[in-house]
Amino acid sequence: MPKLLTAEAAAPQPSGGPAPSGSIDRFFRITERGSTIGREVRGGFATFFAMAYIIVLNPIILSSAHDMNGHHLNYGQLVTATSLTAAFTTLLMGVIGNVPIALAAGLGLNSVVALQLAPRMTWPDAMGMVVLAGLVVMLLVATGLRERVMNAVPLGLRKGIAIGIGLFILLIGLVDSGFITRIPDAAHSTVPVQLGVNGHLHGWPVLIFILGVLLTMGLLVRKIPGAILISIVAMTVLAMIINAVTKVPNWGLTVPKWPGNPVASPDFGLVGQVSLFGGFDKVGMVTGVLFVFTVLLSSFFDAMGMIMGITDEAGLTDRTGNLPGVNRVLFIDGIAVASGGISSSSAATCFAESTAGVGEGARTGFANMVTGGLFVLALFLTPLATMVPSQAATPALVVVGFLIFSGSIREIDWSDLTISIPAFLTMLLMPFTFSITNGIGVGFITFVVLRMVAGRGRTVPVPIYVVAAVFAFYYLMPALGLT
Repeated sequence: MPKLLTAEAAAPQPSGGPAPSGSIDRFFRITERGSTIGREVRGGFATFFAMAYIIVLNPIILSSAHDMNGHHLNYGQLVTATSLTAAFTTLLMGVIGNVPIALAAGLGLNSVVALQLAPRMTWPDAMGMVVLAGLVVMLLVATGLRERVMNAVPLGLRKGIAIGIGLFILLIGLVDSGFITRIPDAAHSTVPVQLGVNGHLHGWPVLIFILGVLLTMGLLVRKIPGAILISIVAMTVLAMIINAVTKVPNWGLTVPKWPGNPVASPDFGLVGQVSLFGGFDKVGMVTGVLFVFTVLLSSFFDAMGMIMGITDEAGLTDRTGNLPGVNRVLFIDGIAVASGGISSSSAATCFAESTAGVGEGARTGFANMVTGGLFVLALFLTPLATMVPSQAATPALVVVGFLIFSGSIREIDWSDLTISIPAFLTMLLMPFTFSITNGIGVGFITFVVLRMVAGRGRTVPVPIYVVAAVFAFYYLMPALGLT
């Protein structure tokens, strides 16, 4: 049988310990990985609440853009498409990949579709480009190329990627909560961000975030099971009380109040609205290929970084830092990209917010059954699913960001500058450029250059040379007039 269907999806098993009991336990290898069904359930809930904002945010980004004919996608249909894709791909990753990594429409990828592809063609054409990118990802997995690239990454650079993702999701938490905000261009300041608004923290929502961070950290210090989930639920209830009393106007995308009608019928009108090759007729073959390449590059390395960082934090990698059976996980990621195009919700990818579930103790795909099941419910209970304000969920990202950082920083060989400098640039550029792909790209290029300068070019695996060259070409595309 092909390797894709037979490889194990977890690290080597620990010896001793309790024997698995029950078919669910055996299938997901819950006891084997040192977890319990209770932890997996808590982890599934924590991941869902940490990423439920995508149900609202993705439709906002896509519906605000228009295609070459001025057409906009329907917001209600986008809510359904986003929830449907997240449910399908997350459940698939749980059953086949057996890792606690949830998937949904990727932020950044949806902006590429909305701002680069759609204005040059129709929406079905743009989604066709996304489907093609997903098919190419699956082809790369089937040939083993994607796994070879992942396994060729040195351990020190892997840890740099993991730390970068930790810092990246910490920054996401700070920004989404309003604790840090962007300074408007009109201010003519060279400083890009600031504390709160105008350099000050004020308002009930930010207080909810601060209390949530302190509560989560306090529960972790006390080693209370379910710390992250307890904090999310407690802060949501407190936010609902404060909102009912004060009528706070600036919660953001989600307002913490009980919806008048928590049930909403899903509208599947956008599913299947795809023109696979229509975009090439609009922009030409060369530009069309570059568009597919842009989507491919972003999804390929964003997901690679997420998978490496999350599974390392969950303790699922082996002694060399590799994830046994990674091909199955990578292939599902390719399916997710294509699925997002088929549903018109943009390319789906692995979510950093999965670390919230890992922080709760999730170690298997059973956590995905919970997260995916909640996305299924969200198809019918969208008003209820979007009741949790970001200020109640984002403390989980801050705390988990710290846990990832503290768990990986010691494992980098800082005395070897050919690995420590690329790792350093990788971990910093991910949050500073708000892009996992940029962090990986600069890290790979720097690693190759420094190894060659040091006379150690032969120690660089061939796949890393190839990837560094691809990234270099990608960064030079604007100068070459290819964008």
